[in-house]
Parts: sequence; C-alpha cells; structure tokens
Amino acid sequence: MTEDLTLNMDAYLPLRDVVFNTLREAILKGELKPGERLMELQLAAKLGVSRTPIREAIRMLEQEGLAVTIPRKGAEVAKMTEKDMEDVLQIREALDELAAKIACEQISEEQLEELVATMHEFEESTKTDNVKKIAEADVKFHDIIYQSTGNPKLVNMLNNLREQMYRYRVEYLKDENNYPTLMKEHKDIVEGLVRKNKMQVTETMHQHVKNQAVAVKAMIREQE
Repeated sequence: MTEDLTLNMDAYLPLRDVVFNTLREAILKGELKPGERLMELQLAAKLGVSRTPIREAIRMLEQEGLAVTIPRKGAEVAKMTEKDMEDVLQIREALDELAAKIACEQISEEQLEELVATMHEFEESTKTDNVKKIAEADVKFHDIIYQSTGNPKLVNMLNNLREQMYRYRVEYLKDENNYPTLMKEHKDIVEGLVRKNKMQVTETMHQHVKNQAVAVKAMIREQE
C-alpha cells in the first residue's frame, strides 16, 4: 500500500465521502494499483479513521467500478478490462447521441454561451498538466449538454454512467496527444448545436466516444 496515502479533509463533506475521494484519487493517480488489496483495518489505521467510513467508501468505489470484492479474499482495486470499458462506452455512446439530438431542439442561448465558455475553459485546462482539472472541465462541458435536454431522467442516467466512465476518461486525458482531437470535437459539437444540425452533433459524439475507446483500449493492453 502506498506510503503517501493521507486524508484530504473537507469540513463540508461526510467522513465517508472524504475517505472515498482520497481513495478514488489514489486509484486514478495509480498510487493504489490494480489488484491491490483494500484492507479495512490497514486503511483505517493509515487514514486515522474507523472501519465504518472505509467500508462505506469501498462500496462507493465498487459503484464506480474502481473496486471489486472477491469472495473469501475481500476488496481490491479493480483491474481495467477491455470488456468493462466497451460495456460502459457502448451505453455512453447511445445516451450521448440521444442527449445531443434533444439538445439540438432544446438548448437555450444562455446554455450555448455557457457551453462556448466551458469549451475555452477546457482548452485552458489542458495547459496545466493537472489531469483532475482537465477531466472536470470535460465533464462540465458534457453536463451543460445533458442539462439542456430538460429531461431529468436522462440526466440522472448519464450522471450514474459518468461515475463509471471517470476512470477511463482520466486514462484518456493523461495523454496530451489526445488534446487537439478533443478540442476539435468539442468545437464541432458546439457548431452543430448552434446550427441545430442533429447529424453533425450525433456523428461527432459517435467519433468522440470511438476515439476514446481506441486510445484507452491501447492503454489497457499496455498495462496487461
């Protein structure tokens, strides 16, 4: 287990969420490796908390696909597999394209302005070398599109999926060679929404997800 694991305290969050965010970041940064055991007693001692928030945080990690519980062995950091990634991206592609079609009809001028601002925010974030910040800007860009549909059920489904997507998104964003493609895709999505061109937006969304799948699949194979 990494020696650098320390609790990132936040006075506004429940302890289980603080533990969850700490472990999640350690997994995404690679400080906790795929296959590494998540032992409650050890983690509790390391972070200076009881076992209860550790147990709750591990459950939350399992919901994101970042941890798995093995019978008679306990919890461990989940390994990224091509199958898991393909399953998640297949659903994301379908829901993203649906959201884009609805957004073409529903998005307001204010939301378009916010989307353009967030597109530039993403571009600026790519200059920081802060993968977490870049991922947050990318998430924010897509969230504006989702919210513009005015369909809370669809938004809720996409939010649930986003948690499972986060690990693959971070892996994709670790490679700065992907940034020019991402920025071009964001620009094409915005242009399509401005023109209310459903074909342009859905085709770009399709390519957006496909490019991520190809890149992350190559990374998973390298790690294996």
